[in-house]
Amino acid sequence: MRTFTLLLLCLLSSVALAHDTPGMKMPREPALGASAAFDAHGRLWVVDAADGHVRLRHSDDLGKTLSMPVDVNAVAEPIYDEGENRPKIAFGPRGELYVSWSQPRVKPWTGFVRFARSLDGGAHFSTPITVHHDRAEITHRFDALAVDGQGRVVVAWIDKRDMEAAQAHGKPYLGAAVYYSWSDDAGRSFVPERKLMDNSCECCRIALARTPQGEAAAFFRGVYGDNIRDHAFALLPTNGDAPNAERATFDDWRIAACPHHGPGLAIGTDGVRHAVWYEAKHGPAIWYGQLDPGQPPRHVLKLGGPGASHADVAVYGKTVWVAWNQVDAQGYTLMLRRSGDDGLHFDAPRAVASSSAAVGSPQLLLRQGRAFVAWNTAAGFRLIPAEAP
Repeated sequence: MRTFTLLLLCLLSSVALAHDTPGMKMPREPALGASAAFDAHGRLWVVDAADGHVRLRHSDDLGKTLSMPVDVNAVAEPIYDEGENRPKIAFGPRGELYVSWSQPRVKPWTGFVRFARSLDGGAHFSTPITVHHDRAEITHRFDALAVDGQGRVVVAWIDKRDMEAAQAHGKPYLGAAVYYSWSDDAGRSFVPERKLMDNSCECCRIALARTPQGEAAAFFRGVYGDNIRDHAFALLPTNGDAPNAERATFDDWRIAACPHHGPGLAIGTDGVRHAVWYEAKHGPAIWYGQLDPGQPPRHVLKLGGPGASHADVAVYGKTVWVAWNQVDAQGYTLMLRRSGDDGLHFDAPRAVASSSAAVGSPQLLLRQGRAFVAWNTAAGFRLIPAEAP
């Protein structure tokens, strides 16, 4: 077990460093970065990337068959499409369909955050725009997309403009920063971006969720002290108020590299902030907890140890689901746990699917109170019911 744990940590550190070390090459796995969502009518939509295009497909039979793809960007361009940095999809209050993605630039580890919208049910898309006003060829990547209770389109991303400025003046700066912007006109344009927090992790995805009050909230990995990679929680004000990011996990995992393992967040109608995250201070592990920003999480539960990765969480009423990938010598297993009492207790872990080939990060979706896991694999996209067989 110790040998397997050390092997995973070495692999994790190598991948993390490769994502932020120009010239360091790592073998490329199949591009399996995909996002899925149900619209207000229960239709499933899936976005991924192929041949320089973000492509959109839908399904009316719970993922058994998918429609022919529609290109979101008519003109091909480079697209980041791995699990942590994949195209995203969200819906507006009048059926607007929004898609965001990160576009690599010429320099290593740089990018622009891109966005397009459809007002006719996904048949046609607007010409893509760059969300941020800053056009420096630096990191603007790992976009996250949400629509708040007022119908505003909110986009957050990881940004290195402050690191670049600090280095230009000979000052230290750990990690990157998180910036965000929003659109008040259904995605036609975006306001000038605002900084959410300095010193974020460089390449861990940002989780967004809507509060009962309709605000967009973010949960993401920060950098504290001497490369402690814990997480922060913040609301994303769109009314001129200053954002306030508070530390929300206190694992004190110190690593001078990006773990490439972003967290998950789901907020219940009762305001409980259900979260999942990865850390490896005492060995790789996935954790569940309820966030109390500024304080350690409550009701903390270890979901999985070595081989567990890329968890997600969903909540409906008092029911909470958590899903994650589990890898061993035979391949990948999709694991699931369920709570019926608002996350106070969970049933035993159970395997709901497996794959001998590469897989993407699982994504929990809700449809009419039922939970499903969207799982993109090298053998194709799968939608897996969360109910026990």
